[in-house]
Amino acid sequence: MRRRALFSRTAIALGTAAVLALTGCGSSGPGSTPGKLQVWSLQDAGLNPVVKASVDRFSKDGDTKATLSTYINDAYKQKIQVAMGSPNAPDVFYNWGGGNLDQFVKAGQVESLDAALAKKPEVKDAFLPSVLETANLDGKQYGLPMTGTQPVIFFYNKAVFAAAGAQPPTTYDDLLKLVDLFKSKKVTPIALPGSQGWTELMYAEYFLDRIGGPEKWEAIAKSGGAAWQDPAVVQALQYCQDLAKKGAFGTNFASINYDNAGAGKLLATGKSAMFLMGTWEYPTQLTNNPAFAKKDLGWFQFPSLPGGKGEPGNLVGNPSNYFSVNASSKNKEAAVDYVVDTVSSDAYIDDLIKSGAVPATKNAESKLAGKPNAEFNGDVFKMVSTAPSFAQSWDQAVAPDIAKRLLDNLQKLFLQKITPKAFVDDMAQAK
Repeated sequence: MRRRALFSRTAIALGTAAVLALTGCGSSGPGSTPGKLQVWSLQDAGLNPVVKASVDRFSKDGDTKATLSTYINDAYKQKIQVAMGSPNAPDVFYNWGGGNLDQFVKAGQVESLDAALAKKPEVKDAFLPSVLETANLDGKQYGLPMTGTQPVIFFYNKAVFAAAGAQPPTTYDDLLKLVDLFKSKKVTPIALPGSQGWTELMYAEYFLDRIGGPEKWEAIAKSGGAAWQDPAVVQALQYCQDLAKKGAFGTNFASINYDNAGAGKLLATGKSAMFLMGTWEYPTQLTNNPAFAKKDLGWFQFPSLPGGKGEPGNLVGNPSNYFSVNASSKNKEAAVDYVVDTVSSDAYIDDLIKSGAVPATKNAESKLAGKPNAEFNGDVFKMVSTAPSFAQSWDQAVAPDIAKRLLDNLQKLFLQKITPKAFVDDMAQAK
C-alpha cells in the first residue's frame, strides 16, 4: 500500500473517516482544453489542500484558469495510463518519477522543463540535487518535486532500549547483537509487517547499498537482466534471509500488515524494539500512539556495514513525488509556468510544511525551525540534504510488472522458500 501511494500513508497517519470516505470517488476532468489548465493529482488529506491552494493562486494571478482533479491511487494509475497520449490527458500530472515517469518520457508524452529552468535557474537551484535526480531522465529534467521527501529509517522504543541497557546501533554487527539481546528479553527485535513485500524491500535496498554502493542498483534500474545476478545482489539477499532466519522479526511477521498499523502498535507497546519504515511512520505514531510518540519514540539511520562500499549516510525511500507536463497539452506554456513557478514558491513550501511534510528544498531547514515536530523534521532534512546518495524505492523505479515479480520473490525469500540465487536468476528473466 505504501509503495502504491502517498495517499495510503496519509490516510493511515491522519486516521480520518473523511479520507477513507474518498476512496470510492474521484473528480474527473475533460483533459487538455485551451484556456483551461487541468491538473491531476492523488486524493490525499494532507497534500490536496496544498495543491488546491496553488491552483487557486495560479488562476487568480494569470489569464489561464486551472482546475484540480484528484483520484484514489489505483484509479489514478489506471486512468493516467489510458489518458496519456490521448485527448483526455491532463496538462499537468502527478507521478512517482523513475520508471513510472520514464514510460511516458520514452513515448514522447512528457515535456522537458530544461528550457524553462534555464530561464529561471533559481528554481532548479532551490531543490536538493538528489531529489531532482529521480525525475531527470536521459539528462533532461521532466518533473519537479511537489511533495515532501520521505527516506526510510529505523524507529525504536527508547523505553525498551533503556530497560535492556542498549544504545542505537551504528554498525550492522551492533544490530545483530541487539537482535540477540532483545530475543533474550522476550521482545521481538524488529517489527516487520511481512504480509506486504514492500516492507521487506527496504532491507534488500539498504543491504545492497551498504555492500556495493548505489552503483549496483543503478545498473539494475538501467538495464535489468544480468545486472540482477551481480554477486553483491546475491549477498544482499542472503543478508535479508539470514536476518529473518535468525529470528530478528519474530515468528509471525508474515501475518502482520502495515495498513492496519499493527507493526507500529508492536513498537509503541514495547512488544518490539525497532521498526524499519519510511518517515511517514512518525505522523502515524503521533496519531495512533501520541503518548509514546512524544516521550519514547526515537530514530536512527540504517547501520553501516564494515568493509562495504556504500556510504553510511546513503538513503533509500521516496525522494519525492513530481509534477510533470503533458507534451501534447493545448496549454503547454501555461502548464510549464504552473509547474516551474509553483513548487518552489514560498507559499507552496509553507503550505507543505503546515501539512507536516519535509520539503525537498535547500532552505527547508530554516523554515522548519520552530514549527511542530521540528526535531524530527529537522533530523530528516539533515539526513536528506547530506546524503551522498538517495535511491528511489526499487518498486517505483522499475516497470509495474517487474515490481510485482520483485515483491513476490521477496516474500518467498524472507520465508526461506527461495534461495538468493534462485531469486536473482528469476529476476534476470524479467522483461
